[in-house]
Amino acid sequence: MTTVGIIANPASGKDIRRLVAHGTVFDNLEKVNIVRRILLGLAAAGVDKVIYMPDYYGIVPRAVDGLGSRDRPPLDIVPADIPLTCTQQDSAAAAAAMRDRGAGCIVTLGGDGTNRMVAKGCGDVPLLAVSTGTNNVFPAMMEGTIAGLAAGAVASSRAAGPAVLRRSKKLLVSLDGRLADIALVDAVVLDGSFIGSRAIWDLASVTQIVLTRGEPHTIGISAIGGHLAPVGPCEDRGLALELGDNAAGVMAPIAPGVIVPVRVKNCRYLALGERVPVAGAPCVIALDGEREVEVRAGQTAAIELTFAGPLVVDARTALAAAAAAGAFSIPAAE
Repeated sequence: MTTVGIIANPASGKDIRRLVAHGTVFDNLEKVNIVRRILLGLAAAGVDKVIYMPDYYGIVPRAVDGLGSRDRPPLDIVPADIPLTCTQQDSAAAAAAMRDRGAGCIVTLGGDGTNRMVAKGCGDVPLLAVSTGTNNVFPAMMEGTIAGLAAGAVASSRAAGPAVLRRSKKLLVSLDGRLADIALVDAVVLDGSFIGSRAIWDLASVTQIVLTRGEPHTIGISAIGGHLAPVGPCEDRGLALELGDNAAGVMAPIAPGVIVPVRVKNCRYLALGERVPVAGAPCVIALDGEREVEVRAGQTAAIELTFAGPLVVDARTALAAAAAAGAFSIPAAE
């Protein structure tokens, strides 16, 4: 049986950056529409079963209900057996449940933060990340139909290999020598111990930035590195930056429509396995755009770059491989 998981985050695309920047709201009705097309793509690719993350809005059930009897795909569609907390922990728990029930691929709808949580539970189940968040670096904008076809091709093993599935990088954040959390794109150190709004929209208190990647065509904190010393997602290095008030710097788009001068006193490449000490406790470390780890006075923290992140599906390559293998061929009519 070919099984695919769907994790659609109802909270993505709605954070404070809609108020302080110029981001658009990605509403849940549009996510329902995307999931509906994903389901149809999965069915066409020969998927038998879909396991989805339950949520307070009911994104997947609404997507199914919106399909008429004529279009309803022959899929066994069931919720992941997890306690619903309506927090980001649901994404990690659902990913782990899908992994344990044999999912061959997990489709995510969300932003960098959603995929960070999914990465905690998915193990080596490949992720096909569809962007519906704010500052999206890890996921990609993608038509739902194509996402469904590509995920089905991967789950059925009709598309495989290093060109189709690539390992992503990951940052390990340790506190007093113990793993505290992870990030897939960026870890940002901010002065003080007040978490407040989790999303980062003001750089005034930022002192350090560690990046797995930094590309000039992206938006968000990683764009700072991208405008100084670009690093791609497949390169075996990252970036470490220190900010300073009187230093030279760069203009960078840190949020939708927000392009600001960023003063960077030090920017250097970071080797795999290298650990960056966090200076200036007390402080807060934001992970993939959200404040998560509080470092109290007297505690020590560090951020390590690894190539141990989740497997990511290259949808274009996956579909090309599946087509070359005849996955979408039909016999001649008799």
